[in-house]
Amino acid sequence: LESEVKDLQVRGLGKGATKDNTIVIGGDGKAPDFRLPDEPARHKILDLIGDCYILRCSLSGHIIAHRSGHGLNAELSARIAEAHVRERELEDVLIKAPHGLEIRDIQKVLPHRYPFLLVDRVLEVEEGVRAVGLKNVSFNEEYFQGHFPGQPVMPGVLQLEALAQLSGILLLRSSADSNRIAYILGIDDVKFRKTVVPGDQLILEAELKRLRERTAQVQVKATVDGKTVTEATIRFMIVDAN
Repeated sequence: LESEVKDLQVRGLGKGATKDNTIVIGGDGKAPDFRLPDEPARHKILDLIGDCYILRCSLSGHIIAHRSGHGLNAELSARIAEAHVRERELEDVLIKAPHGLEIRDIQKVLPHRYPFLLVDRVLEVEEGVRAVGLKNVSFNEEYFQGHFPGQPVMPGVLQLEALAQLSGILLLRSSADSNRIAYILGIDDVKFRKTVVPGDQLILEAELKRLRERTAQVQVKATVDGKTVTEATIRFMIVDAN
């Protein structure tokens, strides 16, 4: 904007700006003579492309920008980069699973058994910090007979139960006293963002937010194909199993 030009000059910015590479819109809102009728839109698109270039990787996708600027573009690039790093880390975990637990190991920690043991494998446990697990959603699950006939959908409460069980593993695996159990005290900020159907693989994530002698709070999230389907905050009470 023309009203911003003087301030930029005082701050020593925009020294390379010329009429050939800069568009200035007057204070009266009137547009200058553009070389192309959609020149402002092209300028914004080039800004977005340039800001995404800081990712230093190939980006395959469709970006819709509404009243965007360099600040918003930079935030978008930062979030894409963060998600890309997290996805690569998860791929490494799925391949290597160096600190994971097989089903027999899980049964040593959790009291749950068929048909209510909903964690098939723990991919990673960072004791006292976080855990990553998976639940394979099979059409053979009995609840699909009635939920719903002809349109099977995994109940959201069972997704929360799977996340709670992973949280239990995170809380109890490092406990010096193995004869303990974690009961749910409450579940807050629950969001179901997408349906889960047979054939999906739920990636379960649990991050410990607060731990006291008898209580704990865990932030949980379930994803399918990298997209969040369920998230919540679960509060637990840890008691003696007897």
